[in-house]
Amino acid sequence: MIEINNVSFHYENGADEAGLEDINFHIKRGEVVLLCGESGCGKTTLTRLINGLIPHYFDGELSGEVLIDGKSVIDMPLYETAQYVGSVFQNPRSQFFNVDTNSELAFGCENMGMPVTEIIGRVDNTVEHLKLEALMNRSIFKLSGGEKQKIACGCVHTVSPDIIVLDEPSSNLDAQATADLAHIISHWKSEGKTIVIAEHRLYYLATIADRMIFMRNGRIEKEFATKEARTLTQTELSGFGLRSLSPINLPDGSKDKEASDEQIKLSGFKHKYRNGLNVLNLDSLLLPRGEIIAIVGKNGAGKSTFARCLCGLGKSFKGTLMMNGHTYEKKRLLQQSYMVMQDVNHQLFTESVLDEVLLSMNSENNEKAEKILDSLNLLPMKERHPMSLSGGQKQRVAIASAVASEREIIIFDEPTSGLDLRHMDQVAKCLKGLKSVGRTLIIISHDLEFVLKTCDSVLHFENGKVIDSYRLLQSSVN
Repeated sequence: MIEINNVSFHYENGADEAGLEDINFHIKRGEVVLLCGESGCGKTTLTRLINGLIPHYFDGELSGEVLIDGKSVIDMPLYETAQYVGSVFQNPRSQFFNVDTNSELAFGCENMGMPVTEIIGRVDNTVEHLKLEALMNRSIFKLSGGEKQKIACGCVHTVSPDIIVLDEPSSNLDAQATADLAHIISHWKSEGKTIVIAEHRLYYLATIADRMIFMRNGRIEKEFATKEARTLTQTELSGFGLRSLSPINLPDGSKDKEASDEQIKLSGFKHKYRNGLNVLNLDSLLLPRGEIIAIVGKNGAGKSTFARCLCGLGKSFKGTLMMNGHTYEKKRLLQQSYMVMQDVNHQLFTESVLDEVLLSMNSENNEKAEKILDSLNLLPMKERHPMSLSGGQKQRVAIASAVASEREIIIFDEPTSGLDLRHMDQVAKCLKGLKSVGRTLIIISHDLEFVLKTCDSVLHFENGKVIDSYRLLQSSVN
C-alpha cells in the first residue's frame, strides 16, 4: 500500500535534526502503524512524505521514492494525493477553512464535488460515529483545543480516504475524548483503512496498532510488533524514551492534608459569551500559594477560560484576586500572571529562540537565558527561528519564556502537548524548580502522567465550576 524506499530529506531552513536519513519501510493495506520517538526525531516529517506535503509544501533536499499503490507521491499533485490520504495535524486550527463546525465537516466532500445528498449522509454518519452531536452548529472559534481536534478527525472521517495520517491526535484530548478517538481508529481499522499515527501518548493505541516504529535522529532504529512492545517493562520503555503503554489514573487524594499556609483568594470569577452562555462561575476559590495546582476536567469544562481570566484576558470577565494583602482586578492581573498557551504559535514573536526568552525578561540577561534554555535541552537551537521547530520544541520555548518572566503566577495550558517522556520529565523538573523559589503554578492538563509527576493538588472543573478538589498524596507524586 505505502512504500518508502531509500528516502532522505533535509529541510531547506537547515532543520537537520528534524529531517530523515535513509528511510526504508512498507505499510500493508489495512495496517495500523504507530510512529514513536522523541520530539524532533522525524515522525512528523515522515507523515508529511506520506500525505504529499513534502515536497509540495515543505521545501528541502529529497532523495528516494514514496509510493502509494505504486504511484509516486512526489510526482502526484496535492489535490490528487488528498483523494488517497486524509490528515489530522497536531494543530487542528491549521486545517480549518470555515467558521462553523457543520460547514467544516462538509468542506472536504464539497471540494471533491460530491452530490449534496451524499454529503449530508456522510456528515450525519460522522457525527454519529465520533459522537459529535454537542459540537454541531458551533463556531470554530468557540471550541476548546480538544473540541477542535475532534472536529479535525471528523473532517477526515467524512471524506473517508483509504489512508489516514494522524500527527499527535490525542495531544489536547481528555480521557473520554481519547477513548472516543481510540474507538474511531478501531472503526477505521475495521473498515480496512491504512492508518499511520505519530504519537507520544501510547496507551490508547496499545491494542489497536499492529506495529510500532521507533525513530531516533531521523532514522528508524527499531520496529516492534505491538504485542511484543506490550511485554516491555516501563524501565525498558523509558530506555527508548517512550511513555507508558498502560492507562494512567489519578489515585485517591487527601481532602484534609494541610496545604500551603499562604493562599490566593479568587472572588467573583465569572465569564459569559456574547450569547449569554455562562462558561465560568466561581463565587469564591482558594488556591495554595507557592504550589503546583492541576486543573483537570473534560474538554469544554471551562479550564482554558479560567486560565485566560486569571491573566485578565477575558473581555467580559469580572472578578478579583487577593494575594499578599493586595487586591488585583482585571487590568492588574496581567502584571502578576504569565500564561503558556495551548497553541504556542500565538506567542512566538522573535527571530531566534534566544531572543524569545530575552523578550520575556524584565532586563535582558544572556547568561541567565542560556541557562534556562539548557535546562530544557534547547541551547543548541538558540539561534534557530522558533517557527522552524517541531511542535514539542516550540512548546518548550514557550515554557522557557514563562520561566524567564519571573511572574508570581504562571499558568500552563497543556504544557506537555507534543512532548516525549524525556522532555516531559525535563519540564516537570523545571516547574518544580519554579515552585522552590515561591512561584504559584497552575497546570491545565489532560496528561495525568505529568500531573502525577508534578502537581501537589487537583481542582476538577465541570461546566465552569469546581466540582471537586483534593491534594495528591506525596507517595503518588514523583
